[in-house]
Amino acid sequence: MTSQVSTPAEQADGADEAVVGEQRKPAGEKEVKRLDRVIIRFAGDSGDGMQLTGDRFTSETASFGNDLSTLPNFPAEIRAPAGTLPGVSSFQLHFADHDILTPGDAPNVLVAMNPAALKANLADVPRGADIIVNTDEFTKRPMAKVGYTTSPLEDGTLDAYNLHPVPLTTLTVEALKDFGLSRKEAERSKNMFALGLLSWMYHRPTEATEAFLRQKFAKKPEIAEANVTAFRAGWNFGETTEDFAVSYEVAPATRAFPTGTYRNISGNLALAYGLIAASRQADLPLYLGSYPITPASDILHELSKHKNFGVRTFQAEDEIAGIGAALGAAFGGSLAVTTTSGPGVALKSETIGLAVSLELPLLVVDIQRGGPSTGLPTKTEQADLLQAMYGRNGEAPVPVVAPKTPADCFEAALDAARIALTYRTPVFLLSDGYLANGSEPWRIPDTDELPDLRVQFATTPNHTLADGTDVFWPYKRDPQTLARPWAIPGTPGLEHRIGGIEKQDGTGNISYDPANHDFMVRTRQAKIDGIHVPDLDIDDPDGARTLVLGWGSTYGPITAAVRRLRAQGEPIAQAHLRHLNPFPGNLGEVLKRYDKVVIPEMNLGQLATLIRAKYLVDAQSYTQVNGMPFKAEQLATALKEAIHV
Repeated sequence: MTSQVSTPAEQADGADEAVVGEQRKPAGEKEVKRLDRVIIRFAGDSGDGMQLTGDRFTSETASFGNDLSTLPNFPAEIRAPAGTLPGVSSFQLHFADHDILTPGDAPNVLVAMNPAALKANLADVPRGADIIVNTDEFTKRPMAKVGYTTSPLEDGTLDAYNLHPVPLTTLTVEALKDFGLSRKEAERSKNMFALGLLSWMYHRPTEATEAFLRQKFAKKPEIAEANVTAFRAGWNFGETTEDFAVSYEVAPATRAFPTGTYRNISGNLALAYGLIAASRQADLPLYLGSYPITPASDILHELSKHKNFGVRTFQAEDEIAGIGAALGAAFGGSLAVTTTSGPGVALKSETIGLAVSLELPLLVVDIQRGGPSTGLPTKTEQADLLQAMYGRNGEAPVPVVAPKTPADCFEAALDAARIALTYRTPVFLLSDGYLANGSEPWRIPDTDELPDLRVQFATTPNHTLADGTDVFWPYKRDPQTLARPWAIPGTPGLEHRIGGIEKQDGTGNISYDPANHDFMVRTRQAKIDGIHVPDLDIDDPDGARTLVLGWGSTYGPITAAVRRLRAQGEPIAQAHLRHLNPFPGNLGEVLKRYDKVVIPEMNLGQLATLIRAKYLVDAQSYTQVNGMPFKAEQLATALKEAIHV
C-alpha cells in the first residue's frame, strides 16, 4: 500500500488501541467512543468457523473504508482433536483510520469460543483488554482437556481484563428454535452470533454479510436464514444487553489512500491476478502446471476460475510433473508458471536447472512455509532464499523477486514476468504464508498503468552461413539482454534441438567442448547479472548511522518499528529489497554509507550471509523462526539496542 506522512500517534503501528474522542448519547442510549485503531482476534476450535468469521468482519471493514491488515493462524491438521490446544484456530484483524502496516502486536479484543482458545491466546492479550468468552464451553471436561483445574472465569485469572461472559451457544440455539434444526446444527451458527455482536460493537456494515450467507447456502435456504438470524441475534444482543455499555467507532482511513477504487485482497489472490494481468499484457496464454501444497494451493484454485482470460491450469500427479508440464508450455509459447512451497521446490530443482539450460521463461512461485521437510505447513518462514539462489546442480543462476505486502504480490508477479520474458530465464517469486493468507486494501490499477510485456517470437532465420545459406541459430543472443530467440515449435525453418546436455554457442548443437562450456556458463551468469532492476530506495530523513535492511514480508513489521523509533526521536534509515538476484546496482554504495546494517529475517540469517559475502559488510542478523511474523515492538526494541551499542 502507498504510505503517507503520519502523525506520531499514527506512527505507533500495532500499539494498543487509543481513544481519540467520545460521543455522549442521550439518557437511555449507549455511549459511543471513537478510536483510531483496533486489533481483534477471533479464536476457537478448528470447527468453529473462525476463519470465515474473520474473513467476513474483514470484508465489512474494507467496505467501510478502514485500512486493515490480517493474520489468519490455523493448525496444519485437517481436524485436530476438538477442544485441544493444537486444534485452536484464530484470525487477527487490525483496522484503523490511518495507514497501518501489520496485523498488530497484541489484540485489544479476544473472542474465545472455548477454554483451549482462551489458554492458547491469553499470553498475547494486554492487561485491560476486552475478552469475550463463550461461557457454555467452560464446563469441567473442556477445561480439563487444556489443564484448567478451576474455571478461569471465576478464579481470578482474568481479573486484569474486561471480561464479557456470553453464553454464545445457548443464545444461538434459542434464536434458532423455530427453524426445526437439531441442537448440533443450530450450534454451528454460534460464530455468526459472535460476528453479529462484534459488528455491533464496532459499527460494521451488515448487509453484505447477510447477502454473502444467502449466496453461500443458496442450495440450503433454511441454513442460510438460520445463519442470518444468528447474525442478527448477535447484533441485537449487543444493542440490548447491559454488559456492553459502550460501542466504538473507527472512522474510514480517508487520508491513507490515494484516489481510486479499492478492494480487500489476500496475497495469493493478488498474485493470481498479477499473473493473469501479466499474460494479458504479454498477449500470451497463461499456463499453470502445479501440484497442490499449502500455502500455495489457493493460486491454483483461483486461476482455474479464469478460463475466459486464456488461463489453462493443470493439476499434476506430483511436483515434478507440474513443472515439467509448465516448462513444456513455455517451449510452446505460453507464459508458464508453476506454484509450490519449499518441499516442492526441492522436487522441482532438476527441471528448474533444465529451464536454465534451455533458457526459456518460467515463473517458479514459492510460497514459503516453515521447514525443513514437512515442517510447519500452515506457518510462515523466509528460509527458502538460499534454496532459490543455489538449490540446483551446477552453475544455474536464477533471478529472485520477493513481494513485501499482500497487495504488492500483484506488482511482484508482473515484475517477475517482465524479467522472465525479456531475458528468457526461469524466475523465482518468493512469497510466504504470512503474505499469502494475510490481506489488506488494494487499489485496482487502470490497464494503462500496467507495463507492456509483449514479446517478439522468432519467425525467420537469423544467421547466414559462410556459403550464404540462411539458418536459424537458437542460441544467437540479443546483444543487450543476452536472451536467445524464442521460436514456437512448428515454425517452418526454425527447427532446433532442446535438451539438458550442454549446447554449443549459437547453433544449439550438443557440445562437450570445455571452452564452449566455460563460455556458456559465464554467459548465462552474465545474463542474470545484467538484468535491469531499479536502484534501491532509501528512507533516511535524519541522516542516520544505522540502516535496517529487509526483504519480503518483513516490510510491515520493520516499517512499523521504524515509525515507533522515529516517533521517539531515534534516527534510523530503512531500505527494503524486492530484487535479491541480481541485487540493485546501488546496493553496495548504500551499505557503505552506514556504520551499522541490521537485517531482520524469518530464518537464521540467509540474506545477511549473501550481503556479507558479496559486499564484505559486517551486517548484523536479527532472526526469528517460530512460524509467526515479527512483532513491531519486538523489532523496535532490537533496533534501538543496535543504534546505541
